[in-house]
Amino acid sequence: MKGTRQSVSLLRRLFKYRFILAKVTHVPIIGKIIDKMLFENDDLIYLPRDRVIDKDVDIQRPEELILPSQVVNHFIEKAGHHWIMDTCICRESTDCSEHPKDIGCLFLGEAPQGIDTGLGCSVTKQEAFDHVKRARKAGLVHLIGRNKLDPVWLDVKPEEKFLTICNCCPCCCLWRMIPDLAPDISQKIHSLPGIEINVNDDCIGCGRCAEVCFVNAMKIQDGKARVHEDCRGCSRCVDICGQNAIEIKMDRSKLRQAISDIESSVDIT
Repeated sequence: MKGTRQSVSLLRRLFKYRFILAKVTHVPIIGKIIDKMLFENDDLIYLPRDRVIDKDVDIQRPEELILPSQVVNHFIEKAGHHWIMDTCICRESTDCSEHPKDIGCLFLGEAPQGIDTGLGCSVTKQEAFDHVKRARKAGLVHLIGRNKLDPVWLDVKPEEKFLTICNCCPCCCLWRMIPDLAPDISQKIHSLPGIEINVNDDCIGCGRCAEVCFVNAMKIQDGKARVHEDCRGCSRCVDICGQNAIEIKMDRSKLRQAISDIESSVDIT
């Protein structure tokens, strides 16, 4: 266990250099080695806030809406084990002052039960539900899926029995390095299938959406915001727009597909 805590301490000190690591992934041979060591078989999905409009359902019938948070709730309900980190390594490493540092990742499955108890603890299903509700209330965005990096630095196995639910903020998330990663790695962290983000004519080009976009997917062009293909559909731009000029819509059938894809890559029962 001492070795794990030393690894965590080292990770905190080196966290600010993650952008350098990301750039190195573009070097052909080194990039392949890093991919195999830290990102092999990864499949991570950003979930937008629940304010999205379902494209297939009449918004006057909210009882039929299928919301992004239900993806997280589905896996909490299904999981046999739930484990919460005491702190967020990202926010703690950068001394974040904008979002709570004590809302750490939620890990599901058998493998997380081997994590050093000095970093967090096993919790009940209800405590897991309460944790993600608190994260959403704090304005954090869920990232869910299989992430090899977590079982590697936490020194637990097997990787296929480890599901990560990260609660991300835009200012210091690990994945701010996405724009610097080699394409074959960065594409493993993607938006929820079926998500559409559009800018309407109410946009005044203030640039607030571009400031909050952690993957530089919002650009101000000709006095208007434009959504580029690098968008991960986190919906922070929708939340921050004071003109209600950014709209997000969801194809609910794709949400079920996302659940199925995650279930095929990770066993948490």
